[in-house]
Amino acid sequence: MSEMVTGGNLPLPDGAVTVRVPGPFDVSALVLDEGGRVGGDADFVFYNQPSAPGTRLSGDTLTVDPRRLRAGAVRVTVVVSPADPATPLGRLPPPVLQVTGAGGRPLARFAPPRPRQETVLLLAEIYRRGDGWKLRALGQGYADGLAGLARDFGVDVVDDTPAAAAPPSPFTAPGARPAAVPAFPAGSGGPRPPTSGPRSPTASVPSADLAAFLTLVNSARAQAGSPPVSHDPRLTEAARVHARAMAAAGRLGVEGPDGVSVFQRVTATGYAYITVGEHLVSGPRDPAEFVEYCLRTEQPRRILQDPAVTEAGMAYVGGGRSGEMYWTALWARPLTPAGLARITDEVVALTNRERTGAGLPPLAVDPLLARAAQAYSADMAVRAFYSHTSPEGTQPWDRAAAAGSTRRSIGENIACGQRSAAEVVEGWMNSPGHRANILKPAFTHIGIGFAGGGPAGTYWTQLFGA
Repeated sequence: MSEMVTGGNLPLPDGAVTVRVPGPFDVSALVLDEGGRVGGDADFVFYNQPSAPGTRLSGDTLTVDPRRLRAGAVRVTVVVSPADPATPLGRLPPPVLQVTGAGGRPLARFAPPRPRQETVLLLAEIYRRGDGWKLRALGQGYADGLAGLARDFGVDVVDDTPAAAAPPSPFTAPGARPAAVPAFPAGSGGPRPPTSGPRSPTASVPSADLAAFLTLVNSARAQAGSPPVSHDPRLTEAARVHARAMAAAGRLGVEGPDGVSVFQRVTATGYAYITVGEHLVSGPRDPAEFVEYCLRTEQPRRILQDPAVTEAGMAYVGGGRSGEMYWTALWARPLTPAGLARITDEVVALTNRERTGAGLPPLAVDPLLARAAQAYSADMAVRAFYSHTSPEGTQPWDRAAAAGSTRRSIGENIACGQRSAAEVVEGWMNSPGHRANILKPAFTHIGIGFAGGGPAGTYWTQLFGA
């Protein structure tokens, strides 16, 4: 996986790609021609109009198949704006773009600089170059709001007014959601803006539904050769709180309108995990429909059948603004000392495999570097930040020294969101700066840190020393 910088570009494989921006954001897209203009209002894909030829939005994920774009389309620009229009982008976590290809294979990640006064970010674009397609990281701020941006690209926009007075238009300015909008099909996973006044969400998961859920899930897992999962009440409590937050907001999202991620809700119950997965779905009416939806497509099915998870929790909430059912299912393996040692050892082994493949000696594990790395991963997860510089301003060498290390040369790689040792090492190796640390001949020792929680779900640290 490539870690992209502003202005960088990356060739894309043939076929569809998915673009995900988790967090308290609305994702939208503009399908553009050679002149940088839309062909009409139908070329603006957003929560009220979630699809166009070759482009479909589902929750925080946009799927683009360049082969199926309308005639004349040569570019798809990915746009993010605050889910709550009253909240400036600068007060939210920086949006992080995650791009995957066929089979969920990670392709790229882009974390732009934190916005300031901007209300909209042009985050990236998928564009045609010759006979192929490429991804470009933009990170360009836009101060006039999503409706203003849409106008500038040629979309007809009207401000929200009472239904009797509103002129007909397929687009209503985001941030002023209409009183009536087209509904998503049940189980689509897409956000459902309000069709009536808010109703208080109700949360009730009868034991019979939990039992039916586990029976259906474990039957599907057995068919895939995966061991059964057991119910954990802490996971169900975290799922209940998150489903209720989504229903109250009328939209799906890894982060609720309170800015708290589903992973933070898990750790708030006291559940520490080494592996985690989630399903966030709207529409199904009972556990059978929910499990059927999860098994319908590859990525949700892979999470449900993941042999690494051992425990699960599920909750659904009826009501909310949309009147639909909002579901959260959580899948995890609890953190144990043995599990933590196993995953950090795996990161070391994969790192040393890259070094020996490059003709370099392997790195030895340094307990002091490992202590500093583990403390920093835990700190990022607990305090919900992601940077080589801590909130107090400490740097990697400061943290190594504080753990008692006297090594003269220190390097650090960090990552967040990856769900396995293989995924995180692959991501580092696909990023020039991280790769340089892994393959630096002068480094002789290493320490690994891992922690679950925070907005991203997982936080990884490699600390190198010489």
